[in-house]
Amino acid sequence: MLILKKFIFIATILLLTACATKQPIITSSHTILIKTPQMKFYDKGFISQYEDYIHLQIFQVGNVVLDLKIYEDTVCQSTLKCISAKEFNKKYLHNSYKDDFLYNLFSQKKIYFKDTINNILIKVK
Repeated sequence: MLILKKFIFIATILLLTACATKQPIITSSHTILIKTPQMKFYDKGFISQYEDYIHLQIFQVGNVVLDLKIYEDTVCQSTLKCISAKEFNKKYLHNSYKDDFLYNLFSQKKIYFKDTINNILIKVK
C-alpha cells in the first residue's frame, strides 16, 4: 500500500511538471531591424532565449507583426506553421546561408549582420 501511494505521488509530480510552461532563460526588449528583399521590419520587439529555441517577437503599434520560434533546424511562425531552417533561409534570406544561421545569429549578445551582395541587414539595438 505504501509503495502504491509513493508511486501515485511521484506520477502526479511528473505529470504536473511535464505540463508546466517553459520559462525563458533570458528575455530582453530591443529595437529590431530586419531588412531583406522579402521582409522589412524596424520596430520594438522581444528576444526570449529558451533551452532549445529563441522566440522573436516584433511589435508595431502594440500588435505583433512578426512572431518566430527559431530552432537550429526549424523556424515556426505565429500561425503554427513550421518550416525547415533551410527553407526559411531560401524563402526570406538567401539559400547560401547555413541551416542554423538565424539561430546562431540571434544567440549572440551583439546582433549585427550585413550582406550587401544579397541586400540583407539584421540589426538589434
